[in-house]
Amino acid sequence: MSKAAHVTPLQRVSVAEAAAWHHVVAASTAHDLPGVPTPDPGQIHAQLTQPALGSRRLTWLATAAEGAPVGVAALRVFTSPGQEHLAELELHVDPAHRRLGTGSLLLSTVLAACLTEDRRSLIAAAAADSPGEAFSERWGFRRALTLDHLILGLDEQPEADLLQIADTAPAGYRLARWTGTVPDELADAFAAAKNAMNDMPVGDLDYGSVAWDADRVRAMAKVIADRGDTLLTTAAVHDDGTMAGYTEILLPQGSGPRAQQYDTAVVPVHRGHCLGLWVKAAMVRQLRAEHPGVVEVETDNADDNVHMLAVNHRLGFRSYRRTHEFQLDLPAT
Repeated sequence: MSKAAHVTPLQRVSVAEAAAWHHVVAASTAHDLPGVPTPDPGQIHAQLTQPALGSRRLTWLATAAEGAPVGVAALRVFTSPGQEHLAELELHVDPAHRRLGTGSLLLSTVLAACLTEDRRSLIAAAAADSPGEAFSERWGFRRALTLDHLILGLDEQPEADLLQIADTAPAGYRLARWTGTVPDELADAFAAAKNAMNDMPVGDLDYGSVAWDADRVRAMAKVIADRGDTLLTTAAVHDDGTMAGYTEILLPQGSGPRAQQYDTAVVPVHRGHCLGLWVKAAMVRQLRAEHPGVVEVETDNADDNVHMLAVNHRLGFRSYRRTHEFQLDLPAT
């Protein structure tokens, strides 16, 4: 293990520390995920300084002998009922400083924190066939889920096809749209629909479950707004007032060209009416009309989520990379 790297826990992240973090993440992303946009410095600063929903974050910075940043680690400690056993790892090492023990030093520090926090499951993501995958396996993480990442070029879906899908409302349903916080009159219905995500495929991950209510969906929107991002939601509302399904798109701060798909879900009793395809097509149409600076959307699906993969392929999404979710089962304290 290298003695050159020194690990420092970050308490209140300063502008300089956020810049150092961004330096490491940018170098790591460019090396391991060519073609994947690097978060800009403002996004990194917001991620490190703004509260997260249902969790808190512990962070560490590794520096070389001369003080240069060479690695970072973050531990997301989940606090919501149903997930108090869980923590999530993010770890990056500058490619120029790998194979020197920095990653192992950071992970050892994180594992000690997991014991202090009484966690039994640590999850982490790594691109398929990447150094992160090999590192995870070397440390005893087991592969628990594979995600297929897909990209949609917003100019690739023929307009006529998109209009036909978006304009064909299933009988008994109407669209609702909002930016940011859900309207008060839809908050309870939206929270009920959010709970449909608890049956999404998670492979062998010990992910737990989250109970959504109106307060939690409002808190989620506030977290996103406070870090400078924009959340767009399109929902299918049944004639009886229940929310049957929805899709969410995140526009990262800085108005970059790539939007991120957040949740898409259809409530079980409303499945079989092509609602997922309908709301996603309506969202794509909205992005084209109202956000011309966005040229593509990225999403990911579990590789066994056959239905949602079919919906995305129907809309023109194409697979472009894969990620493995790993889990390390921690000893009980």
